[in-house]
Amino acid sequence: MIKPRWIIKEQLGSQQARCSVRHLLQQQWSLPSRLVHYLRIRRQVLINGDYRNMNEPVAPGEQVTLKFVGDEFRTPTSNYQPTSSPMLDILFENRDLLVVNKPAGQKTHPNQPLETGTLMNDVAGYLEGSSAAAYMVHRIDQATSGAVIVAKNPVVVPILDHYIAAGKIHRRYVAVVEGTFAQKGGRFNWPIGFNPTDQRKRCVNGLKAKPAVTDYQVLQTSDNLSLVQLQLQTGRTHQIRVHLAHSGHPIVGDPLYNGQPNSRMLLHGIAQQLIVPFKKTLREIYAPLPNYFPPALVKYDQKES
Repeated sequence: MIKPRWIIKEQLGSQQARCSVRHLLQQQWSLPSRLVHYLRIRRQVLINGDYRNMNEPVAPGEQVTLKFVGDEFRTPTSNYQPTSSPMLDILFENRDLLVVNKPAGQKTHPNQPLETGTLMNDVAGYLEGSSAAAYMVHRIDQATSGAVIVAKNPVVVPILDHYIAAGKIHRRYVAVVEGTFAQKGGRFNWPIGFNPTDQRKRCVNGLKAKPAVTDYQVLQTSDNLSLVQLQLQTGRTHQIRVHLAHSGHPIVGDPLYNGQPNSRMLLHGIAQQLIVPFKKTLREIYAPLPNYFPPALVKYDQKES
């Protein structure tokens, strides 16, 4: 028997409804069917220490143990070069994941095998020497700061992918934009595609455009600038930046969509709503605004907005 590389142990709470092992794994914990298949054929689903058939029930208070050897996953090994003594702003951490406050100007992940200096390199350095490793779940633009989820094992990656695809994980952003809005809130519902004249950019109704929806709320205005809160309903590249620029309110400091290449872009992922894998609890994790946001615009309680 191959020694397992990852072991997940969970004690079922008192509110756990009686259900089959399969229902618990696939419907409640959102494990993909291929992982459930491997757990079944290898008899690596243990309830109170003993294998239990997928159709048998589980009950409150029982301990569930899942064991994985690695070949169940498409990407079992994390290959990011670890940063030595990384400086990370960790907002939340448990056995399975971290939420990190990424600074503006840092890439989320490398584009080349030996590239360093990215957030994923920093997380790899932070986890070096432990049984955990860094697995990417989602990214934000290099010029954007804010909360980023990073998985610590490959088991939770498809679970988090499922939550994101199903719209169960939400991110809120704030941006300082030019001008003032006629309304205090609304929705941008403009398809986004490739810019036909600049491969770095996207544009509304561009080539191969796909639906893109962003909700916005104006929080403050001052000196012909507005602080706007935004929530993505879809996840297109540069979506917030493109929608705001198209609305006539480009983000201050945006090098691509506001022609300000030497400025710091004022777009920040301020909150990450997260369903904690296996626990099914809902957490909202806040990333404090950077100190370079205009003081006159940021005198509000981000947790109440």
